[in-house]
Amino acid sequence: MIKVEVVFAVPHKAVVLTVDVAEGTSAEQVVLQSGILDKCPDIDPTNLTLGIWNRTVKGKQAVKEGDRIEIYRPLIADPKDARRRRAEKAKEEGRANKITGGRT
Repeated sequence: MIKVEVVFAVPHKAVVLTVDVAEGTSAEQVVLQSGILDKCPDIDPTNLTLGIWNRTVKGKQAVKEGDRIEIYRPLIADPKDARRRRAEKAKEEGRANKITGGRT
């Protein structure tokens, strides 16, 4: 048996569970065995995006002793679109040069 952590975080709280699993267990199986789905109804078990120590992995990835399995939430907005909107707003407000986009 090995010890791993399962983590799910939202802006106002985080749930961290330590789980003992058999060696060779997949990341997806660990999440299902941990019981975190019962504690966090926000998690969609049919569409899991997982990571181990901040690196995205497939659900079939075998876990090792001490791994921290993170359950990622879906993005609310595309980061490129959000940055583009902020830059356009800064130009309109006069906080950025309209030609170069740099600070005025």
